[in-house]
Amino acid sequence: MNEQDVNFNNQEPAIELPHDLDDAQRALAEVQALLRKQKVIESVVHNHQNTVNPERQSLVEELVHRQHLTELGNKLYLLHPADVAYVLESLPQEERMLVWGLVRSDRDGDILLELSDAVRETLIKSMDSEELFAATESLDADEIAELAPDLPRDVVEKLASSLSLEEREQLRAAMSYPEDTVGARMDFDMVTIRDDVSLEVVLRYLRRFDELPDQTDQVFVVDRLDHFKGSLPLDRLLVNEPETLVSEVMSREVLMLSALDDAYEAAQAFERYDLVSAPVLDPSGKLIGRLTVNEVVDVIREESEADLLSSAGLREEEDLFASVWESAKNRWLWLGLNLCTAFFASRVIDTFEGTIAKVVALATLMPIVAGIAGNSGNQTMTLMIRSLALGQVTAANFKLLLKKELAIAGLNGLVWGSLAGLAAFGLYFGSPNAVMLGLLMTLAVMLNLLVGSLVGVMVPLGLEKMGRDPAMGSSVLLTFTTDSMGFFIFLGLASLFF
Repeated sequence: MNEQDVNFNNQEPAIELPHDLDDAQRALAEVQALLRKQKVIESVVHNHQNTVNPERQSLVEELVHRQHLTELGNKLYLLHPADVAYVLESLPQEERMLVWGLVRSDRDGDILLELSDAVRETLIKSMDSEELFAATESLDADEIAELAPDLPRDVVEKLASSLSLEEREQLRAAMSYPEDTVGARMDFDMVTIRDDVSLEVVLRYLRRFDELPDQTDQVFVVDRLDHFKGSLPLDRLLVNEPETLVSEVMSREVLMLSALDDAYEAAQAFERYDLVSAPVLDPSGKLIGRLTVNEVVDVIREESEADLLSSAGLREEEDLFASVWESAKNRWLWLGLNLCTAFFASRVIDTFEGTIAKVVALATLMPIVAGIAGNSGNQTMTLMIRSLALGQVTAANFKLLLKKELAIAGLNGLVWGSLAGLAAFGLYFGSPNAVMLGLLMTLAVMLNLLVGSLVGVMVPLGLEKMGRDPAMGSSVLLTFTTDSMGFFIFLGLASLFF
């Protein structure tokens, strides 16, 4: 085989990508293009038979394979860990494992932190204990604590034994807090000072650091026993005279968090007050860590994703390329419930079989009543779930909120019910039942919109009172109610009218 038989070199044209992609999407597109190119070229080399020298054929195939793996590995090395995680989550299992094998081992831990739980679990299962230890030994205690639930017990124990006494205590503390609390999210890497020193002393102290901890917008002021006294924002440190004492310019009005505070509520406080970091205290007032905005962003994203999945009836986060069996099982619970509710709705229709037989037009108009109420109720429910998440719904304003939503539903029911009635009248104009069908549609739409609004308010509130996620299966329950009640109202009124 000569050079003309298979031509691969470094002069290949660059991959053309759309200009409107963000960094993560562009990285994914480039990796996918490299994977496709590798398959095409390897296929060409493999299919080009060389009966004279089969050993050379095999050698060329190996060289082509290594060249493209090297190119792909170099590309991955230049990407941010978060972008590599995005790429891994977006690839099928076979390609994902190939790309994961090309990631440098010293970056594995940072990338595992960025991955979704489902994908992280599959990658950890593919690694042995030595690989996992090598990937995570350079992480901080709080980062190890984040990965610990997914790591084998022997790896966690080995990591703990490799830490200093202080770091080991930090790891133990972080792992002792529930997953949805501030303590499980806090960072132990922070800067503390005393209030009886000058700003010049603080500046000299800060210059001794190679680099400040991420998201350092303030340094915390503590006493000799590490009890929190206040904070010194960096802008005050820079604009005041060097001989000024810390106690004279430090801020005492600081949002202080407890390790057992709900992480999502803390995230809402960050959003409300535009915070970058906040101190975390134990019950005695001792400073034990800090919460930073990068963790807060993760909390908000995870909460939003969980609400979205719950509202659709998905039990947990799902790997996009998980096996068909695993994905199907994740969707069974609410599909089963939906099947039962659908049979219930069918029984409602069956009860009024005689009425439908008299006026066949009723069968064609029924879905309209259920559909518009479902959409209206979903609007109310979405607003209610959001308001509950923000803590805006209280016992003091609940009745007013309910009255408002029912009034909105009544107004919309009158407007859109009238339009639906006119449309029904127009469709069956000339029929002796046209006027009655128009009135029936108007009343049924109005009443079912009121039902949808009532369910949209009460279901999320009821779920929260039971200690459940207000979004959990809410859309399924709403659909069941508006369908069943819509059919019942529409056909019940039809029985009276006809």
